[in-house]
Amino acid sequence: MTETPVPPGTTTTAPPPSANGSKPSAPPPPRRRSTHTRISGLRTGLIAAVLVLIVVMIFIIQNTHAVNISFLGAHLHLSLAVALLLAAIAGALVMAAAGTARITQLRQHMRRDRHNSQVS
Repeated sequence: MTETPVPPGTTTTAPPPSANGSKPSAPPPPRRRSTHTRISGLRTGLIAAVLVLIVVMIFIIQNTHAVNISFLGAHLHLSLAVALLLAAIAGALVMAAAGTARITQLRQHMRRDRHNSQVS
């Protein structure tokens, strides 16, 4: 019987048989942990923002004709795309203000509950 050469640094001993006499199964491969960090989240957000910006720029370039806008006595002559973009920004600011108010309300409620539980 001929022996095959073994590379240096490896062992040639077989694993011991298990209690029932069969060979033990190979250990499962180590699980890869997904590494989600703040920086990776920021990078993903920036990529999404750039894609949205490209879509908005295409929208503005394609909608350049001017429209007359009247709002609360103010009369403006703007590009349709700019007018819609300003309306979207105003809507986002209103939603951000409402979300901030709700978060502030919840934090005050949590502080009140924490204070009441410490006093009791």
